[in-house]
Amino acid sequence: MSERDALHGLLRQSHHARPEDLPGMARQAAEQLGADDMILYLVDHEQRQLHPLPGPDAARREPLSIEGTLAGRAFSMLRPVGGPTDDGARLWLPLLNGLERMGVAEVVAAAAVPDSAVAAFEAVASLLAELLVTRSHYSDTVERVRRRAPMRLAAEMLRAQLPPLTFATGNMIISGILEPCYDVGGDAFDYAVNGDTAHLALFDAVGHGSGGGMRAVMLAGLALAAYRNARRGGLDLVETYHHIDTAVRDHDRRGLITGVLAELDQRTGRLRVISAGHPGGLVIRRGKVATVLPTPTALPVTLGDRCPPVVVEEALEPGDDVLFYTDGIVEARSADGNRFGTERLVDFTVRALADGLPLPETARRLVHAILAHQDDRLQDDATVLMVRFLAARTGRP
Repeated sequence: MSERDALHGLLRQSHHARPEDLPGMARQAAEQLGADDMILYLVDHEQRQLHPLPGPDAARREPLSIEGTLAGRAFSMLRPVGGPTDDGARLWLPLLNGLERMGVAEVVAAAAVPDSAVAAFEAVASLLAELLVTRSHYSDTVERVRRRAPMRLAAEMLRAQLPPLTFATGNMIISGILEPCYDVGGDAFDYAVNGDTAHLALFDAVGHGSGGGMRAVMLAGLALAAYRNARRGGLDLVETYHHIDTAVRDHDRRGLITGVLAELDQRTGRLRVISAGHPGGLVIRRGKVATVLPTPTALPVTLGDRCPPVVVEEALEPGDDVLFYTDGIVEARSADGNRFGTERLVDFTVRALADGLPLPETARRLVHAILAHQDDRLQDDATVLMVRFLAARTGRP
């Protein structure tokens, strides 16, 4: 049967499908395309392993490491990876919702899938990834598979407010990541793309560890809500800063949040940034740091009525990467007290970008390097938000 028949079959079943039904639907689609099976794996929140999605029709599989496996290579590099096995062949496909990596699909076949047929399996995997996202809004199954440890209440509250980790247009890519996964403090990030403008924000609320991090999470959640409220109300960057500042101060006058607010014009590459008592970020161009964005250009949130903010502007070139980060990145210390530091951050980021890694993989490896530096025991949240400017937008969207 054809790719069209396989996709139509998935769409017909999707309207009443539970997450547990997706493995059986994947198998049916694979058989229609001439393979024996398709098994779905979901990435855990720490992005270290790929776990099979259970279902009554799912083949039995064990979790797979992202490091050192063909499945992990497909996940990391966002492309199909094939290889022979003792009983035939496997084709591993990334499960992508846009550029958001949900996991991988394992295509089981008697012989290697011909190059001419790979695109059909990619189309099926793409639709299955979309179904995984939509089904997760109505069920806890997907979330349970992705969790590998109990989640603290503060983390539950904050993570429910975060956007997808990665989003892309034809002109730029945004990718963020927040650690630790199950016991966060007050770090948060957000973004939105409205027309030609990409809106970006990173927050770090003071109060880690107080009440299990709950006060910091409440402050961060309020900052996120106020940011979205201002953004959706059409306020400009300076007005948005004051809106967040007023909202948080009215709720908790003694609260304190550092952060970065930014806007990127996709038509021109113009980046506008307010750094509210927070590291301003780095612009990396052709393998080197082109600009260290000035900081601070405004006081932390709740102190914004004391001094007007200053907006810094930077002209990005196609291929530039912008890295925003919280202080948990550079202040991470090893067992012997050595700071990870800005120099190490720059060196690692530049080397990862030089390897040609996709932006979400660069963010994943960067945060894992922070964890390794501290023997997987974070003393503070470690959050990065990266933006890659690909090219100026021309013509109509």
